[in-house]
Amino acid sequence: MSEEVIRSLSVSGVSYAYRVLRQPAPRTEPVLVLGGALQGMFGWPQLEERLGSVADVVTADLPGMGSAEPLPPGPGIEVLCAAILGIIDDLGAPRVNVFGFSYGAGLAFGCARRFPERIARLALGGVPSYVTEAQAEHWRRASACLRDGDAETFATMVAEGLLCRDESRPVARRELAYRYVRRAMLQAALHSPHAVESLRRALTDRPDFSGGLSGVPALVFSGEHDTVTPPARQREFAATLAGSRFVTIAEADHWVVLERPAEVTELAVRFFTDRPVGAGMPGPRAAGAVGGTARV
Repeated sequence: MSEEVIRSLSVSGVSYAYRVLRQPAPRTEPVLVLGGALQGMFGWPQLEERLGSVADVVTADLPGMGSAEPLPPGPGIEVLCAAILGIIDDLGAPRVNVFGFSYGAGLAFGCARRFPERIARLALGGVPSYVTEAQAEHWRRASACLRDGDAETFATMVAEGLLCRDESRPVARRELAYRYVRRAMLQAALHSPHAVESLRRALTDRPDFSGGLSGVPALVFSGEHDTVTPPARQREFAATLAGSRFVTIAEADHWVVLERPAEVTELAVRFFTDRPVGAGMPGPRAAGAVGGTARV
């Protein structure tokens, strides 16, 4: 069993914490996992064992998330990136690998833009690089339900907004993922002191996905039925990252980390240990890489 260490830090007067699962014989730099706006340090059991076989795994309750104190008023990206840099410094690691999923993909990309010299490799999944006005309105209505104390409707709306409910599109573990996401959102709504504010920030304080990136090896992956940001839009974003790879994962939607966890973790492990990704990987309907893209 990996040694678990939890450390407390502060940034801009805000207390937060991170957790490390130690790997006695790491094969690559520590892997820092960043996730959704309501996701804390204990929200990644589906990734920890496989990632932990090759590296220290680091998760966090960043400011405004989990058990951390709330963010101060105003845009939060600078504070959050400073908090992440504080974790890297406290680890004593010259560089880390970063796995950013959904909202966390924006944070990870923001960090790579601000301090690329501290990022060894960047894996981004379910990148919300493009959101329609209809989607924004859906999230505003969900936020209003939460603000008004209707946690049940809020949880249902979030699950329906994040998952593909079109039965004509095959999605592995569809109902299991739906129940998990809805239950997690209901738990956050009932017990997180930051739920309303975290959702508001996710809507209004959106990361900037423009400007591209060079000098950091990057991988972008998407479920083939992602209805939050379609794979084509995520592929366009990946094209702005110099030398990046783009991979779609079959029979999955935005919550690919729940629906196809083995494929996601194998993809991440291969990427973080400089092994080929995409072509030849296990998984249904595997396809070879074409022009820097692949499908598994």
